[in-house]
Amino acid sequence: MNPVNRLLAATAILGTLSGTAWAHHSYAMFDQTQTVTVQGMVHALEWTNPHIWVWVNVKDAKGVVTTYGFESNAPSELTRFFGWDKRSLTAGEAVTVDFAPLKSGRAGGALRTIRLADGRVLRTPRSNPEYQTGPPTAGAPGGVQK
Repeated sequence: MNPVNRLLAATAILGTLSGTAWAHHSYAMFDQTQTVTVQGMVHALEWTNPHIWVWVNVKDAKGVVTTYGFESNAPSELTRFFGWDKRSLTAGEAVTVDFAPLKSGRAGGALRTIRLADGRVLRTPRSNPEYQTGPPTAGAPGGVQK
């Protein structure tokens, strides 16, 4: 392969991968203007990069169980800034979850806050009611976006 074709191929590959990475970090699928609350039992905590997932079984008024999936930030960020670790939640624990729902209407969303029966509260960046995605407003203090 000649050098020009190599350069074109590399550019095409990098362009494709960077688009995937950009799309991956979008929170456009969540309605961040809304906060919904559900109560249920922890099904699982997936302590993985690039984002953790919390799965919660929620019973409706008829006793039908639906498993909700809640996405949050990277384990390192939740550990460093919010005090989480991989043992913060245990399967079977009763929890109350505040989240920004999926725009699709599916069961789940962007995790805001989890309250446990013992009174502990697990927070995320989205626990702050002033948190918004996108560029910060000019003059916003210390990275807090208004």
